[in-house]
Amino acid sequence: MTQYCVVVTNGARARFFSLEPAEFPELESGPTLVEHKHLTNAPREAQNNELWSETKTGRNRAANGGPAHGYDDHRSRHEDEYERRFANNVAAECCRLSKSHNASDLVLVSQKRMLGFLRNAMESRLNGINTYEVPKDLSKLTAQDLHEHLARDNLLPRRKNPAA
Repeated sequence: MTQYCVVVTNGARARFFSLEPAEFPELESGPTLVEHKHLTNAPREAQNNELWSETKTGRNRAANGGPAHGYDDHRSRHEDEYERRFANNVAAECCRLSKSHNASDLVLVSQKRMLGFLRNAMESRLNGINTYEVPKDLSKLTAQDLHEHLARDNLLPRRKNPAA
C-alpha cells in the first residue's frame, strides 16, 4: 500500500502513478513513482477533418461566388464537452486507483483548463483524501523526472539512496 497517488494529464492523455517504497531499502533507491495506467481522449487526439465536416469554422460562401458570411458552429461547446467527459473518466480512474492503493494523498498535475474540469468531476468522489493541485503541463516528463519535480515542490518525498 502507498500513501501517494499522482495523476498527470494534458487533456489528451492521462497517466496514473503511485509512489511505491523500495522493496529492499538497503540495496535500492526509493521510493519510486510507478505508472499503472494511461487513458487517452480520442476526440482530442483526432485530426480536425476526422471530427468536423468543415475544417475551418465560422465562414461560408454564398452561391455563385457571392460574399462570405460568418457564423458560429458552436465548435468550442463540443470541445468543452469532450474535455468534460474525459475529466469524468479520469476522475473515475483516480478514485479506483486511490482506493486500490489505500492512498491518503492525491497529486493532480494538469494544465489550468483541464484542472478546472477535473476539479468539478472529482467534487464529491474523493472523500477523506488530501488533494494537491499543480497547474502545469508535465505530461511529457518521465516518471523519475516527474518525481524529482514534485519532490522539489514538497508534494512527494524525495528518493533516498540505498542504506550503506
